[in-house]
Amino acid sequence: MGVGYIIGPRIAGVLVAGGVIGWLGIIPLIASLVPQDTIAQQLVKLGYLADIARPGVYGWDPATHTFAVLNQAIYRAYVRQIGAGAVAAGGFITLLKTLPTIIAAFRGSVASLRGGAGTESTARTSRDLPIGIVLVGSLALALIIAFLPFLPGTFGGRVLLAVLIVVFGFFFVTVSSRIVGLIGTSSNPVSGMTIATLLATCLLFVGMGWTDNVYQPMALCVGGMVAIAAANAGATSQDLKTGYLVGATPRLQQIGLMIGAVAAALVIGFTIQVLDKPSIDATTGAMIHQIGSEQFPAPQGTLMATLIRGLLAHNLDWQFVLVGVFLAITVELCGVSPLSFAVGAYLPLSTTLPIFIGGAIKGIVDRRGSPEARAAAAAHGGEDVGPGSLFATGLVAGGTLTGTIVAFLHWPDEPGKASWLDPVEFSGRLAGALGNGGYQILGVICFVIMGIVLYRVARRPLIL
Repeated sequence: MGVGYIIGPRIAGVLVAGGVIGWLGIIPLIASLVPQDTIAQQLVKLGYLADIARPGVYGWDPATHTFAVLNQAIYRAYVRQIGAGAVAAGGFITLLKTLPTIIAAFRGSVASLRGGAGTESTARTSRDLPIGIVLVGSLALALIIAFLPFLPGTFGGRVLLAVLIVVFGFFFVTVSSRIVGLIGTSSNPVSGMTIATLLATCLLFVGMGWTDNVYQPMALCVGGMVAIAAANAGATSQDLKTGYLVGATPRLQQIGLMIGAVAAALVIGFTIQVLDKPSIDATTGAMIHQIGSEQFPAPQGTLMATLIRGLLAHNLDWQFVLVGVFLAITVELCGVSPLSFAVGAYLPLSTTLPIFIGGAIKGIVDRRGSPEARAAAAAHGGEDVGPGSLFATGLVAGGTLTGTIVAFLHWPDEPGKASWLDPVEFSGRLAGALGNGGYQILGVICFVIMGIVLYRVARRPLIL
């Protein structure tokens, strides 16, 4: 809900429209046209089912040849691949639309680098770290990647990884930094840059004959590091711009940013190790990770894995991917953002619908707000500093922190065994007392109360 309020009704509406097409259009159509045996065979091909002759996920019953949860089975078998194609096409369309800006940004950065290579500014507010530190840091990063023993592949393969990361990173970091200054952070096409990096890396691997399973995480390393670099580049540019406005020293800001990046990497790495507890699936014998499961969903990582696995293993169902591609093209021809729509088609409707409700609340608040209140907000930093936006930001931060705390509390748990928190777990007791339907209604009531509170907070006048 908080995310929907922040992004506004327009983007939230486009996002949920993709989910409506997927879950209320494509899934019922496939359910009425495709036999459930065929759906089960598709799940076997994708690795969700071990064998159609044995019971499996989503309530598959080999005796009756039916699924207990047919919509989830169709979503995993077909809709996610359609959504992956739509996201890939949407990312490329966004990248192509910003291509003139990208080219101009890259040229401007190179020109400014050449112009300032032999000059030193004595003004405190213009002192940056020397370019030599960037070159030494890039070389150190390449050496670390090449010599880390736990990275997949051979030494030569890791050297190639380092080169690809530095080359793609240099280009997309430059582009991301300039685009943020030109068209803002929300329009920074990081997803498109990441998809372009993944596709270019995978095509290079295919050309070199690197199509075994060991090369899939190698491609993921390149895409993941470039995505992080591009995202950090935009945030760094915003930080430096803010520092310039308040008279900060860029060199000290850059040192602080490097310290923050190292600290964040350590904390995030530790957190991922805590959350992800690999286990072996007894039915398929495959390794199962907690991150990417229903407990800790990772839709962007799953999308990247789908593209990499499909391109390198040559088992991508192109007919479904192309459906998503042409769906994104159609949406673009209608004048709608294809990337937002595609992300909505890829994600479950249960994820996008609360976002839409938050966007709807934002739209109602804007319509009922007085012109004087909007003018006052615009004069003092815009609507981003209003009570509603601040409260919505708190909802996002609170949800993230709460989920992380709960995950850390489950750290001692072992997969397949009871949790030490089960004695204080009230969800089962409430479901038993209210029934499954009553328990779900209680959740809806709590969500409605949260929406009412958000609306009332957002309607408060801005106190200056």
